[in-house]
Amino acid sequence: MGKDWNAVAEAINTRLAELGMTQAELASKSRVSPATLRQMQHGVAKRRTPHTLAAISEALGWPSRHLEQVSEGESVAPDPDRVARLENALADLEQRVRRIEDASAS
Repeated sequence: MGKDWNAVAEAINTRLAELGMTQAELASKSRVSPATLRQMQHGVAKRRTPHTLAAISEALGWPSRHLEQVSEGESVAPDPDRVARLENALADLEQRVRRIEDASAS
């Protein structure tokens, strides 16, 4: 069974829209050329290295094997703890900012 590059294209395009990220920003963050990203966003069937798929996955905030799993037709379950971790990190940052503001006000 071949890779499902259309599923990869859909995943990338959907995630870019969710994040409000441009192709240029993804290229910069992942260090993958805009030409390669363009091909992938259009579902062009071409062998991609695990390194390339991992770099794009990570730049989009996914685990490194996410796009590889999508290409193989594997079910990719969302991380149920991700939102909780993000909320905790945000609360921690808010507390730190308050402490900094309080210290500079003194």
